[in-house]
Amino acid sequence: MTQLPGPKSPRWIQLLQWVAEPLTFMEKCAKQYGDAFQIKLNYPMVLISHPKAIEEIFKTNPKQFDCGVGNQVLLPLLGDLSLALLDGTPHQRQRQLLMPPFHGERMQAYGELICNIAGQVASKWEVGQPFSMRKSTQDISLKVILQAVFGLYEGDRYHKIEQILSEALESLGSPWKSSMLFFKPLQIDLGAWSPWGRFIRQRQEVDELLYAEISERRQQLDPKRSDILTMLLLARDEEGQPMSDLELRDELMTLLFAGHETTATALAWSFYWIHRQPEIYHKLLEELEDLGDNPDPMAIMKLPYLNAVCCETLRIYPVAIIAFSRIAKLPITIMDRTYPEGTALSPCVYLTHHRKDLYPEPKKFKPERFLERQYSAYEFLPFGGSNRRCIGAAFAMFEMKLVLATILRHYNLALAQKQPVKAVRRGVTLAPAGGVKMVMKGKRIPAEKKSPSVTTV
Repeated sequence: MTQLPGPKSPRWIQLLQWVAEPLTFMEKCAKQYGDAFQIKLNYPMVLISHPKAIEEIFKTNPKQFDCGVGNQVLLPLLGDLSLALLDGTPHQRQRQLLMPPFHGERMQAYGELICNIAGQVASKWEVGQPFSMRKSTQDISLKVILQAVFGLYEGDRYHKIEQILSEALESLGSPWKSSMLFFKPLQIDLGAWSPWGRFIRQRQEVDELLYAEISERRQQLDPKRSDILTMLLLARDEEGQPMSDLELRDELMTLLFAGHETTATALAWSFYWIHRQPEIYHKLLEELEDLGDNPDPMAIMKLPYLNAVCCETLRIYPVAIIAFSRIAKLPITIMDRTYPEGTALSPCVYLTHHRKDLYPEPKKFKPERFLERQYSAYEFLPFGGSNRRCIGAAFAMFEMKLVLATILRHYNLALAQKQPVKAVRRGVTLAPAGGVKMVMKGKRIPAEKKSPSVTTV
């Protein structure tokens, strides 16, 4: 078995670097140690960025790995029975129960809902007044989740969940605040005034609201409803058993946290890159205008340049910088290197997406690369892979495209600041520092009503 290369600094220093400057830390290690190196965080982890190695990991029988035990950092957010923390048969069972609502006709039914919500949020912008795009995309994404997942459109419970969840997420909204998830000694409840104590109380409030909604819906279960909670309440496993209240709570928290926070961040990055490079904006707008008035959501979904813009957004700053760690149950050989039992193998999304042999000029935002080349699932992996691939991947892409199309077709926007936006840690994700400050210059004139001189951003 080969001695693994990697930084020799103490664990707590590496963990601090991982929390505060994850991109700088990873890039420095990759430059010094190559395609596979070990870092020491809460547990030793091997970051792997070679597509061939990632392919071998993803194609290995999932039964040879444990994954859930490596995601304990997510436990305070999601709960013990979250799909992300389960392994083996329980993981397979939950995945089968959760998959159907996120595919096919079920997903398409939410197209009009997504467009309407995007329009409602954007209608609050005032001409000439700067605003945080990430705050707006979080508002859109949370409303989509609450309405599509819970079937909640209004009412006291809807507004309470929306408010408290936003506050809980904001309590992890910077590298310093996020450190509570990574450093166990900081997870001390010293009362409502302390950071962790405040987070715990916010989580308890969300729990009470979720359990109340689950209980109410069980008593008044309506099979005709199309929201995801109803589908989960009706779902049965191979033995005919439904999900328990605790299972439902943890999976709903997974959808709330993972499902809307990640999409909101990806959308904010998209608006940043589109408006930072005018040629991209104009090319995308031309493609959207070719669809005419009130385009069908599925027609938007198929637009090639819009797809390329979304893919490039997820490439250059993937929201999740690593895929779930696979912890080997037995010694395993990947690309002629043998790793001992217990090794946590982590396909590194960010480093793979920044390989010069795959993506020339990796620091540049170039959507065309996704029109010129078809990347494999081991070269482009923003949603992870194999049996741990994000179940909401298709829904996230659907939402991204519809929100971008809705807003770009109806509003003239511009960046409010000229300086580049940095990527910083936000919880376990990578988000734009400052939230991407933008300004609305005015509403767009429909294409067929324009004069030959087109107003541009």
